[in-house]
Amino acid sequence: MKIFVTGGAGYVGSACLRHLLAQGHDAVAYDNLCEGHRAAVPDGRLVVGDIADTDALARAIKSHGSEAVMHFAAATYVGESVTNPEYHYRNNIAGTLSLLNAMRQAGVDRMLFSSTCATYGLSPKCPMDEQSPQDPCSPYARTKLAVEWMIRDFAEAYGLGFTLLRYFNASGASPDGEFGEDHDPETHLIPIVLQIALGQREKLMVYGDDYATPDGTCIRDYVHTDDLASAHLLAIEATTPQTREVFNIGTGNGQSVLDVVRACEEVVGKKINYDVVARRPGDAPALVAAPSKLMDRLGWQPRYPDIRDVVATAWKWHQAHPKGYGDSKGQA
Repeated sequence: MKIFVTGGAGYVGSACLRHLLAQGHDAVAYDNLCEGHRAAVPDGRLVVGDIADTDALARAIKSHGSEAVMHFAAATYVGESVTNPEYHYRNNIAGTLSLLNAMRQAGVDRMLFSSTCATYGLSPKCPMDEQSPQDPCSPYARTKLAVEWMIRDFAEAYGLGFTLLRYFNASGASPDGEFGEDHDPETHLIPIVLQIALGQREKLMVYGDDYATPDGTCIRDYVHTDDLASAHLLAIEATTPQTREVFNIGTGNGQSVLDVVRACEEVVGKKINYDVVARRPGDAPALVAAPSKLMDRLGWQPRYPDIRDVVATAWKWHQAHPKGYGDSKGQA
C-alpha cells in the first residue's frame, strides 16, 4: 500500500514510517521539521512541507500516489497548550482541516488518526476502554477530541473511511539503538530519568505522592513505539472506505512514577535522585488502557509488556546519542 505519513519525522510518526517500510509498504513522511528530525527518516522518504499549505499537501499526496493517510502532525505539549492555546488550535484543528481538504482533492478516502488517551480526561474508569467518557481537561486534549469529531463529520459527508487510535504513553527506542526520543524541551518521564543517569540533569521532580495509588504517585500505561507501530500497521491494513473504528493502544499494565524510577535504576545500575513536589493541575491519578478490543479485532499483542524492557531500549539510545540527534537534527 502507498501510505502518506504526516508528522512522519516525529518520534512516533517516524517509528511507524520505518515499520511500514520494513513490512513492504511504500510510505513517505511529510513534515515541516519544526519538531521532527530529518535523521529519523530513511533517505528518500521525506517531503518537507507544512500541512497548513493545502495545495502543496494535495500535490504531494497525488505525486506519491497515496492510497491512505496516517496523520501524526500535531502540537503535543500539554503545558504549552495552556499558555498558548492559539497555536494548538491552529496547528491541530486547522491543520487537520487542511489535510482533510487535501485528501479530498487527491481522491484519498482512507485515514488513520493519531489521537490520545488524554481525550478521556480525569475519567475515574481504569482501565479505560473505548466507551469511557471523553472529558478532556487541557487545550491539547480538546483539540484532539475536536479533530476526532471533524473526521467523523467528513466521513459521513464525503465517504471517508477512518480509524482513530487513542494511545497511552509512547516510550522506548528502536532495539538497535539507532532511533529514539529527542524532544526540546523534554517532558516525558523515562528520558528525563535517563538524562539524570547520564549526568545531564540533577534530579527528577515527582509531582505529588498523595494520589490514591499504591505508592501515592501517578500511574500511566507505557507502550513501546515498536508496539505502537505494529498496531498502526494492523489498523491501516484493516481500514476501508467504509471503516468507522476506534481503538485504544496500551499494554493494560500501569506503572507508577516510582515504578519507572526503580525500573530505570535497575537498568542503568545507579540510584536516581528525585524530590517530591506539589501536584500538577490536571494530572489524573491513573491512566491505563483496556486494549482487549485491539487484541481481539486485529490480533495485536505488545512485544514489550515489561517496563524494564522498554527502559532498556531507551537507555541504549540515550547512551549512543547523549545529545539526541545532534547536528543531524535538521530542523527547519
